[in-house]
Amino acid sequence: MDVAVFLIRNTAVMLLTVVHLAMFLRMLFSWLDPGMESRFSVFLFLITEPVIQPIRLLCHRMNWFQGVPFDIPFMIASVVILVGLLLLGA
Repeated sequence: MDVAVFLIRNTAVMLLTVVHLAMFLRMLFSWLDPGMESRFSVFLFLITEPVIQPIRLLCHRMNWFQGVPFDIPFMIASVVILVGLLLLGA
């Protein structure tokens, strides 16, 4: 049983770390390639958007952060991932 918990925890930590790294790279590439014309930018979008989209939809439905020049749902998703990593003890 302990081995299964260890494997699940480490898999979750690895997955959250990869997604967080992809979000960081997406942020950097949004400055370098704002039109998302490269394949790598599209790849980063495909990896990170399923994490960000539910938060983006919630903010849109509740009319939160309308007209703010920053991508607040992106920041919220990043913080949620970091909290998850902290809770898992990574």
